[in-house]
Amino acid sequence: MESIVRGIFAAWGKILAGRHPNLSIEITRECPLRCAGCYAYGEDHLGGGTVLRDVRDLRGERLVQGVLRLLRRTKPIHVSLVGGEPLVRYRELNELLPRMAAMGIHTQLVTSAVRPIPLEWASLRRFQLVVSVDGLQPEHDARRAPATYERVLKHIAGHQVTVHCTVTRQMVQRKGYLREFMRFWSRLPETKRIWVSLYTPQHGEISAERLLPEDRQQVVKDLLELREAFPKLETAKGLLGVYAKPPQSPSDCVFAKTTQCLSPDLSSRIEPCQLGGKPVCNECGCIASAGLKAIGRHKLPGGLPVGSVFDASLRLGALVRWLREPAGQRQRPKKTLPVLQE
Repeated sequence: MESIVRGIFAAWGKILAGRHPNLSIEITRECPLRCAGCYAYGEDHLGGGTVLRDVRDLRGERLVQGVLRLLRRTKPIHVSLVGGEPLVRYRELNELLPRMAAMGIHTQLVTSAVRPIPLEWASLRRFQLVVSVDGLQPEHDARRAPATYERVLKHIAGHQVTVHCTVTRQMVQRKGYLREFMRFWSRLPETKRIWVSLYTPQHGEISAERLLPEDRQQVVKDLLELREAFPKLETAKGLLGVYAKPPQSPSDCVFAKTTQCLSPDLSSRIEPCQLGGKPVCNECGCIASAGLKAIGRHKLPGGLPVGSVFDASLRLGALVRWLREPAGQRQRPKKTLPVLQE
């Protein structure tokens, strides 16, 4: 709890200074997987007109130095490295990750574990390895080949990982599916914790993955029970409360307002959040969004929600940012400033 409190105060400091405390970088456009429902390769992920596979993809020393310059300029507290598949750039990451740790940055790498993961990463400080696993082996292998269970289990050996599963409607159709999943991954010594997100659709999407309202209710009910049986499953009641009643728009999402998301060219923004495109916010199941929203709904002594303090801090931080700009470049600030701008 003490570390969480320290993290909140550190984030507040960045917000009041007019900066994003969180940064999400799509470190590469490349990925050997072709997963159904992958938001990163959707036609509207970057706002339409350009898709991820068309974005300029840095590599080698240009990527390393580009990321370091970005970190020095934005000074984030927490960085998520996503893709594409980040392990495509494992050579660059071998240089970047230790330097990010030395800078005091908490780094989260989200991967399919499709290739071997350098063992030296296991000893890095302030580093979290998140491995995406889409259900039990038959479904996962069909969806995520070549990042099959066999490869994942082989490549996470020697590491402590966070297993992240995104629940789709196919999983909900089989009673006891999530319990079986928790049982398998909880018994592995490599599993440090288990996270569960719910599939978040895009507007106009008709897919087999999209949860119905009754599916969502069932998943929340199941997770409330499973969290008691499997200690490695990290799903606080407050987080599940957000899954039951998600944010209604980006302006209602703490994660969207405090996280800057960039594509592989390190300059193109992904909006309104790392999902990009036009996500259906009232069907959001992003664990990052839910976790921060749960904190925002927590009430301080006297009954004031933490989220209200966040919103006031965001407005003040945006004003600080505006005042830092040269007078000749200032634009008239908006009355409502829901999202910080770098």
